[in-house]
Amino acid sequence: MPALTRRRALTAGAAVAATAGLHTRAVAAPHAASTSAHEQEHAHGHDLPEAFDEVFNGRRIQGRPTGGHHHGTGYAVFVDGVELHVMRNADGSWISVVGHYAPVPSPRDAARAAVEELQGASLVPFD
Repeated sequence: MPALTRRRALTAGAAVAATAGLHTRAVAAPHAASTSAHEQEHAHGHDLPEAFDEVFNGRRIQGRPTGGHHHGTGYAVFVDGVELHVMRNADGSWISVVGHYAPVPSPRDAARAAVEELQGASLVPFD
C-alpha cells in the first residue's frame, strides 16, 4: 500500500467534503419540478462534448464519452493514462478532483487545468 502523502490526504479530504456537500444539496434542494426538461437532459449528460486526445504542456490528455454513466457523468478524462475524475455541474460547467473549486467550460479545460495544477507531478489514481 502506498504511503500516505499530504497530497493524497488533501485529495481524499476534498473528495469526502464534496460528496457530503453534494448529498446535502440534493436533499435540501430537490429541483426536478422547477427544472426544464432540456436542463435536466443537459445536467444528466445526454449532450456530452466530443472526444479529445492531445498533448498539453508535455502531458497527454484524453477525454471521451463512455457507453453509460461513468461516475455519474458519462464522460471519462485521462492524464497520461490515469483517470482524472470529472463531474458536470448543474450549470453545465465541469470540475475535477484536482480543480474542484474552479469550474471550467469543458472536460478538456478540466484536464488542462489539472495539468497546470499538477506542475509536473503525476496524477495519483483515485480509488
